[in-house]
Amino acid sequence: MRSVFRSLVPLLIGTVLAVPVLVTGCRSQAPPQDDSYIQWEHETHREHVDLSKRSAEEQKEYQDWRASHGDHH
Repeated sequence: MRSVFRSLVPLLIGTVLAVPVLVTGCRSQAPPQDDSYIQWEHETHREHVDLSKRSAEEQKEYQDWRASHGDHH
């Protein structure tokens, strides 16, 4: 029984160390939806849509709007 436990310890330690890295890595892949983008949607009366799913023209409108409004961070 002891030999089984000793062989499982490295696996358990590896799992405990890997889970936070995997969870954080997955979360960082989400596209950012910052306050400026949400404000732009509100001011221009648009429904909320992920910026990456907007047309190139709308993305440019947002970038132009953001440049003219300074940094809202």
